[in-house]
Amino acid sequence: MTTTAPDTAPDAAPEAIIADARDRIDALDDRIIGLVQERMAVSAVVQQTRIASGGRRVHLSREMEILGRYRDALGKPGTALAMTLLELSRGRI
Repeated sequence: MTTTAPDTAPDAAPEAIIADARDRIDALDDRIIGLVQERMAVSAVVQQTRIASGGRRVHLSREMEILGRYRDALGKPGTALAMTLLELSRGRI
């Protein structure tokens, strides 16, 4: 994971640094929400296509791959994040 400092002068007041960082966090959250919504839409296409072709709505081995990828990248909290994304994308089973 890479991080970059906010675009604030080195001698800026702590309040300005915090405000700039919070603005950046808000912008990142907006992007994350948009990506989650996009993921949900793409997942709906996969599910509809799978069901229309006689398959099941959920593909458990694929979900296990996703859980593993998030766990490997983010540790134990990554698994919880992946579970939340899967739930948002497929609904509760």
